[in-house]
Amino acid sequence: MEISPHCPDGLSSDGFVLPSDRNPRKRKLPRDVEADIEYLYKAVPQLAKVFHIIDKIGEGTFSSVYLAEAQMLDGTRETFALKHLIPISHPTRIAAELQCLTVAGGTENVIGVTYCFRKEDHVVIVMPYVEHQAIVNIIDSLSFEEVRLYIYHLLRALKHIHQFGIIHRDIKPNNFLYNRKRKVYALVDFGLAHGTADTKIEMLKVVRQKLLQKGVGSTEKHNSTQDRKAPLKVPQKVTAGRAAAAATATSAPPPRPARQSDLTRPSKAPRPVFGERNLNSCTPTPSTAKQALSKIELVKPSKPGPPAARCSKPAEPQGSRQKPLKAVQQGLTCDCFLSNQVCNVCTSRREQVAPRAGTSGFRAPEVLTKCPNQDTAIDVWSAGVILLALLSGRYPFFKASDDLVALTQIMSVRGSRETIQAAKSLGKAVVCSWDFARQDLRKMCERLRKRGTGEDRAATRDHDIQEAPPSAALSKEEHPGSQETKSLLSERSEGDQRGWDRVPDEAYHLLDRLLDLNPTTRITAAEALQHPLFKDLGSSGETQEVI
Repeated sequence: MEISPHCPDGLSSDGFVLPSDRNPRKRKLPRDVEADIEYLYKAVPQLAKVFHIIDKIGEGTFSSVYLAEAQMLDGTRETFALKHLIPISHPTRIAAELQCLTVAGGTENVIGVTYCFRKEDHVVIVMPYVEHQAIVNIIDSLSFEEVRLYIYHLLRALKHIHQFGIIHRDIKPNNFLYNRKRKVYALVDFGLAHGTADTKIEMLKVVRQKLLQKGVGSTEKHNSTQDRKAPLKVPQKVTAGRAAAAATATSAPPPRPARQSDLTRPSKAPRPVFGERNLNSCTPTPSTAKQALSKIELVKPSKPGPPAARCSKPAEPQGSRQKPLKAVQQGLTCDCFLSNQVCNVCTSRREQVAPRAGTSGFRAPEVLTKCPNQDTAIDVWSAGVILLALLSGRYPFFKASDDLVALTQIMSVRGSRETIQAAKSLGKAVVCSWDFARQDLRKMCERLRKRGTGEDRAATRDHDIQEAPPSAALSKEEHPGSQETKSLLSERSEGDQRGWDRVPDEAYHLLDRLLDLNPTTRITAAEALQHPLFKDLGSSGETQEVI
């Protein structure tokens, strides 16, 4: 793909006036968007020689996405998505994302990379633009067949990247684009990607090794302010083929707009959720047991009081000081597990950390419980949450403020006892004061979908009519010719036409396998593609367009 040099606004390379809808100057943009586009032009001057930036179409915590147009050598104009990574992104992370796009992208519903521009600490990744519709805007009008194809193609993308040892970590509808008219799908945003133990992505091996050496922070993201000035080393695989790195300039980049300064603020630390299970294998000998117990001090909880009093630090009596915790021998076992007291053996242990990057509502149970050994199963869980939302017609299905609420919401669907048992198999202890029964997925989804479309009102009315005496079976308002009855019948007919009255059992069986609480027994993406729900999609479900 060859791009010609930038031509003046409103003129083609042959001097013809471009249509008004193609002329960026004819588009009215908000002032803040215009300021961001101007800032990007100044930060990476090479872009102005190639692209007309038309609009800003997305913004995340660590990047912004712009819609741009380029004049091709054959005279045509093509649209691209420009992803501008903010300067605090770690060079290793940037290189890893580029390599994921280069090695695994461009096929199997995974977005590819076309070009890459860099000036000092500013990096812009150029990708094909996929026009798409947000799931939240079309979820009420989707047919079951569209949902089936959407999940099928998502699983194809997951199978593909998992073969390369890539864990996406942020699977959600906003990152799996869907063009409803052209039936095109695209998995995007590998900014949080990790590698499995046998990953084939060299830069993900570097990321994984650094995480193992330094420990993974609970607020982990692909950034590091300490290393922001480190040089960017892009592997040869990234610079070869479709990705071409632009030359760097020597002038200093313009100052960042003040309104974007909040992007660099550290996020609030998550609430600790779970007590860690006592996994000490060292058992004190009888001769040292008494000595060991004598070293253990229990920290007793304060007396119950008003909520405000319990939240604040209790005042200490004059002349008294809290006794410092004594140093304890490593490997000691205590008896405070699952009790309302914490001993100094437990408080002296180093906090266990694990990756938890992702989007709230789509994190797997093993992420919420800080299991250190996470693999591609976390992406499969997220795909299951998407299928749950689509089958129930509720998006987002889970919406939690923190990990504790998130796990409680999962319990309310999958059962508290089942969740506790799954956590126990992973060496984690979860305590729940409520007993949530495991939900029947079909009944739950059908109930929620009917409630959202008004079909439950029709079902309730039918039930009332059946229970009423014959003389009252049809009142004036309930007559077949009344406006209300026609509206309910129309909603029901529309739902029938979209296939929601005949969802096969295989759909809920697959949903159950995708939402398996235990990652070791959860179905893989490759196995899910062989599920009976997709038995007729061996070849007809494949997309022909390469992105």
